[in-house]
Amino acid sequence: MHWQVIFPLIIFLIIIFAIGFWANKQVRNSESFLQEYFLGGREMGGFLLAMTMMATYGSASSFIGGPGVSYNLGLGWVLLAMAQLPAGYFVLMILGKKFAIISRRYQAITLIDFLKKRYNSNIVVIISAFSIIVFLFASMTAQWVGGARLIESLTGLNYTVALLIFAVTVLVYVIIGGFRAVALTDALQGTIMIIGTVVLLIGTIIAGGGINHIMDALLNENPQMLSPFGSDGSLTPLYVSTFWILIGLGVIGLPQIAVRAMSYKDSKSLHRAILIGTIGIGTIMFGMHLIGVLARPVTPGIEIADKVMPTLTLEVLPPVLAGIVLAAPMAAIMSTVNALLMLVSSTVVKDVYLNFINPKATDSQIKARSFWVTTIIGLAVVLLSLNPPELLIMLNLFAFGGLESAFLWAVVFGLYWKKANKYGAISSMIVGLVLYIAIYQFSPNMWGMHSVTIPILASLVTFVVISLVTHYKSTLN
Repeated sequence: MHWQVIFPLIIFLIIIFAIGFWANKQVRNSESFLQEYFLGGREMGGFLLAMTMMATYGSASSFIGGPGVSYNLGLGWVLLAMAQLPAGYFVLMILGKKFAIISRRYQAITLIDFLKKRYNSNIVVIISAFSIIVFLFASMTAQWVGGARLIESLTGLNYTVALLIFAVTVLVYVIIGGFRAVALTDALQGTIMIIGTVVLLIGTIIAGGGINHIMDALLNENPQMLSPFGSDGSLTPLYVSTFWILIGLGVIGLPQIAVRAMSYKDSKSLHRAILIGTIGIGTIMFGMHLIGVLARPVTPGIEIADKVMPTLTLEVLPPVLAGIVLAAPMAAIMSTVNALLMLVSSTVVKDVYLNFINPKATDSQIKARSFWVTTIIGLAVVLLSLNPPELLIMLNLFAFGGLESAFLWAVVFGLYWKKANKYGAISSMIVGLVLYIAIYQFSPNMWGMHSVTIPILASLVTFVVISLVTHYKSTLN
C-alpha cells in the first residue's frame, strides 16, 4: 500500500461526498425532481459547463487507455488524439443556442425527450433508448475497469476488490446527488485533471533527462515511434482521417455530451464555456497522450498498457504529489461514470418508464425508481467489468461509434432541417446501428477506414433520401 499516495486521494473523495450530500438537499427541496435531478435546474454557468463537458469527455480512455496506446504506438497516436481538441467547440457551436432554446420549448430533460417531440415517434424513442442502454453499458464498463486498475496499482489489492471499492464510492454520491452533484464535482475534477496533466508531464520530462534524451532513446528503440504512422505502421493517413470523424465531428451525436448543451443558463455562459473547454480539452488530450510516449524510456517493460499512467506517476513523482496527480485520472473516471449513470438512469426512468409503463407516476414514485434504477445499473456494470478487456480504450471507442451512428444525424437534422421527419430518423438510426455493429464485428478496418465511417455516411444518405421521399406523406399526417 502506498499510504502517502492514497491519503490525498482519500481527502479528494471526502470532498466529493460532501458535495454529493449538499446537492442532495437541493434535490429534496426542488419543485421539479426531474429538472433538478437530471439537469441541475438548467443553471450552469460558463466555467461549470466547460468543466463538466471536459470532465465527461476526458474519461478513463484519456487518462488510462490513451497513454497506454501512446506507450506502444508512439507520437502518431498523439497526433490522432488531437482531433479531440475542437470537440467541445463543435458540440456547443452546432447544438448550443438552438438546442437549448428548443429543448426548453419542448420541456425536454433528456436527448430522447427532444427526439420524441421533434419526430413524434415512439419507434424513435425505443431505438434511442436501446442504443443508449447498450452502448453506454460498454462505455461505463470501460470506466469501471479504469477505476479498478488505478486502485489496484495504488493499493496492491486484487482487481475484484479494487473494482468493488470504486463502484461503491461512485454509486453512493451519484445516487444521492443527481446532476447538480455531478456538475459541481466535475468543476473540481476538471481543475484537478488540468493541473495533474501539467505536473506529470513536467515530472516525466525531468525523470527522462529532458526531451532530447527521451527522443533519442525512442529513436534508438524504433524510429517509427517518432513517425505519424505509429510504431507498427498501422496509423495510415486514411485511418487517421476517418478516426477523426469518431472523436471530432461525431462527438455531436454523443448523448452524454449533447445533454450538457441543454443545461446552461445563458448565452454568455455558452461563449465562455467554448473558450475554457477548448483550452482545457487541448491541454489534457495533448499532455496525457504525450506523457504515454515519453513514459516508454522512463519506465520500460510495462506489459499491461492500462497500468502505464499509474506506474509512471508512482515512479517519477514524490508520494504526496503522486497522490494529488493520480486524483486526476480518478476524477476523469468518476466524472464520466457519473454522467453515464445519470444518462442511462434518465433513459430508463424518463424515456421508458414514464412514456410506456406509468405516464401518471408521482414525483415520489419517480424518485424511488430513479434511485433504484441507478443502483441496479451500477451493479450490472460491476458484473460486466469482472473480466476486463486488454485495452479499455477500445471498449470506450466502440461505444462512441455506436452512439454516433445512431444519433448524429437525427440530432443535427432535427435542429436545422425542416424536412427532417420520423421516417428519415428511424431508417437512418437503424441503418447506422446495423452497419456499425456488422462492420465492427466482421471487418473493423474495412478498406483501411475506421469502422464508424461507412455507417455514418450511409445513415446520412439514408436520412436525406427517406426524408425527401416521405416529406409529402409526413405533411399530410
